[in-house]
Amino acid sequence: MRIMKRPNILLTGTPGVGKTTLGKELAQRTGLTFVNVGDLAQESQLFEGFDEEYQCPILDEDRVVDELEDKMGDGGVIIDYHGCDFFPERWFDIVFVLRTDNTNLYNRLESRGYIGKKLQDNVQCEIFQTIYEEAMEAYKEEVVHQLPSNTPEDLERNLEQIVQWIEQWMKDNN
Repeated sequence: MRIMKRPNILLTGTPGVGKTTLGKELAQRTGLTFVNVGDLAQESQLFEGFDEEYQCPILDEDRVVDELEDKMGDGGVIIDYHGCDFFPERWFDIVFVLRTDNTNLYNRLESRGYIGKKLQDNVQCEIFQTIYEEAMEAYKEEVVHQLPSNTPEDLERNLEQIVQWIEQWMKDNN
């Protein structure tokens, strides 16, 4: 019996744009495996120090790649992370950069306890499209797509769009 090939998807964007909400729901609707890189790093202690300024652990990107390599080769994985340029390009069939209105983002991050420089830098990151530009440099332009992520309606529209894309990808690749 032939195993169906399934796509790998990267959900990226500034913290607070809705990657985890979208990714978990997408996994539930499609049966793909959801991996939140922050959670994976926490569970497997994939850190190389602590950033005093931002009060957070520093991700060991090489160890994250090593940890995910086999799983990514099997396909059918949704990766959720706010950075994207350290993942091998060959891993992803499509990259979605979630974008959020600055006021929404500010409120979401504030409700998570972000303050001061950490809050300001993340909002500026969104204003200057830092993650989108990172994605455009790291991946082929035709696989990188921006999605608005402001309202529950945006979430539903994004889910429908991505589910349709997955269905088409599976028809085209199996």
